[in-house]
Amino acid sequence: MDVTPIIDPLNDAQRQAVTAPDEPVLVVAGAGSGKTRVLVHRIAWLVQVENVSPLAILAVTFTNKAAAEMRGRIGALLEMPVDAMWVGTFHGLAHRLLRRHWREAGLPQDFQIIDADDQQRLLRRLVRDLELDEGTWVPREIQWFINGQKDEGKRPDHISDDGEPARRQLIHLYREYQQICENRGLVDFAELLLRAHELWLNNPELLARYQRRFRHVLVDEFQDTNAIQYAWLRILAGKNGVPFVVGDDDQSIYRWRGARMEHLGRFQKDFPGTQTIKLEQNYRSSGTILKAANAIISNNAGRLGKELWTDGSDGEPLRLYNAYNERDEADFVTARLQDWSTKGNARSDCAVLYGSNAQSRVFEEALLRENIPYRVYGGLRFFERAEIKDALAYIRLIANRNDDPSFERVVNLPTRGIGARTVEAVRGYARAYSSSLWQSACSSAGGQLPGRAANALQAFMQLIENLAADTDGLALHEIVDHVVRQSGIIDHYRKEPRDRAEARLENLDELVSAARGFEPADNEEEQDMTPLQAFLAHAVLESGEGQGDSWEDCVQLMTLHSAKGLEFPMVFLTGLEEGLFPHRRSLNDPGGLEEERRLCYVGATRAMETLYVSHAEQRRMHGVDNLCTPSRFISEIPQELVEEIRPALRVSRPVFRREPSSPFREPRETDKGLSLGQRVRHQKFGEGVVLNCEGAGTHARVQVNFETAGTKWLVMSYAGLELV
Repeated sequence: MDVTPIIDPLNDAQRQAVTAPDEPVLVVAGAGSGKTRVLVHRIAWLVQVENVSPLAILAVTFTNKAAAEMRGRIGALLEMPVDAMWVGTFHGLAHRLLRRHWREAGLPQDFQIIDADDQQRLLRRLVRDLELDEGTWVPREIQWFINGQKDEGKRPDHISDDGEPARRQLIHLYREYQQICENRGLVDFAELLLRAHELWLNNPELLARYQRRFRHVLVDEFQDTNAIQYAWLRILAGKNGVPFVVGDDDQSIYRWRGARMEHLGRFQKDFPGTQTIKLEQNYRSSGTILKAANAIISNNAGRLGKELWTDGSDGEPLRLYNAYNERDEADFVTARLQDWSTKGNARSDCAVLYGSNAQSRVFEEALLRENIPYRVYGGLRFFERAEIKDALAYIRLIANRNDDPSFERVVNLPTRGIGARTVEAVRGYARAYSSSLWQSACSSAGGQLPGRAANALQAFMQLIENLAADTDGLALHEIVDHVVRQSGIIDHYRKEPRDRAEARLENLDELVSAARGFEPADNEEEQDMTPLQAFLAHAVLESGEGQGDSWEDCVQLMTLHSAKGLEFPMVFLTGLEEGLFPHRRSLNDPGGLEEERRLCYVGATRAMETLYVSHAEQRRMHGVDNLCTPSRFISEIPQELVEEIRPALRVSRPVFRREPSSPFREPRETDKGLSLGQRVRHQKFGEGVVLNCEGAGTHARVQVNFETAGTKWLVMSYAGLELV
């Protein structure tokens, strides 16, 4: 038969993978090397050349979108419908299996799948039924524990409490929760995989039937498999299966959710005779971008080893921008985006990447100022995030007790024993007497509430009154800081799984920074408002505008994790500073640091033509300006690949260092004898600390963080600063 359509579009390494003999294959596929093409063409080869029935092939990927794309491409290549093929996600295929064999799996025929929200509500009811303190036994934490154990393939009886009472209680809650699910015929996402695995373990004849049917199992993004997914694959493949897996150890960035990069090495041991094929030719990025990415990732130990290359041109050098601060960084990015758009290029071809969601705020503000539409990919705009809305609701209630939406949002957040029945009673009384919820609550809903509910309500109202009294006369950022710290929302969100909690807390820190840097608009309306009123209005307006519609040509803002699998002609890799990227939590964790370096590698390889890398010499965090050191990842890029972009008149030490420097800067002097960190006094602004200096002679400027006036840039010739 004519195999030209299958192998002709492939390079040599891809062709080797597609036409591999009937044996286990591990394809180590670099970024942009055509791994999806290899999977699709491998399936076509098996069907058309090896005469394997399409119904005897099982292909697994990680997202429904990727699965749909794969089915479409297989159907186009084979020129036949492929709806009956088993192509889908791990969860989707497990669900399909359990529907077919519900009886053997110990499930009712009409079993229902519950999502994460349903699971959490079920756990909340369980905690209440067991009369446990919801503040101590947080449903989100219990959910995280249960799902984590299921991902490891563990039932309650398989878990040791290690002599810890708290862990013993979590195991008990897992057991009780599972009994409720069994009684009601409910299956959560983690249960799908675990139950499917147990189905095969407990039914050898059924397993043998599927092993005979699916000798050819193909898995995409293999480096992202967790323990139960790998066990599922391994048992299905058995002794006679010929699994074909594609992955990239350099793009393993999901350790925090259970992914195990070591499965790539384990695969070679579990399946003797595995043929390993490397896809190193990149079809996405320029030669310069690939050289930079290779140089960064080469600093990780224990890699399977590959070197991305392209037969295209080297293209443009990387552009490195050394910003004064995060606002300067955002302005620089915005100016480049504006120039790009003015030249007739699509905004959607540009992506701004950052490590933390909290970093989006400054970019959002800069883009709004310039009327550049944008979209936060895979997430919410800053002022739309739950934790930000919670904090602002407290602040609004302090400013206006009759703000009913804010009252409802935080009256029981964190949980303080004010249930839906109590809130409904307050609502009913407010409706009957045309009053606000606060006024209704002041009277304990006309005496209709039982003592416990009334006391809880009074405690909440006293908290609001205390916050109002404590913040009276404070500066805007101090008000926000105090409310964030004293309202209880920090402790509330700290109870979530570590990475999610950290993101929430970083966003709350950024809210304080936003308040400190806030300047009311120079218009008549805002001049008549207090800074707090103006800031609250600003937050509302920003949450309602700016994010582009689905049809609109928008700049893409996203975290580095969200960017995986995407590509853009122009990419901005921002915030490359020690303690930010790599994150401070990874600095003393070799495994964490290597994962962050892989994340940097993923970010760099999203760029097709133009890559900007930026860092700030100082960055405001929790309302405080911190001096920053460029990320070690910058110093790992060969200098000859980089073109440094400097602001006018800027004098700064070189960014490139062969060894990572200390996170603390050495003091730098101005030509007037001032050093970074030195205390000075200004006639108008009072006392402050020197944060930065630039220029020389008559152009010399110094940046000072004043205790009462905030951060100011001053020309040394006119500032009249005195040493303190």
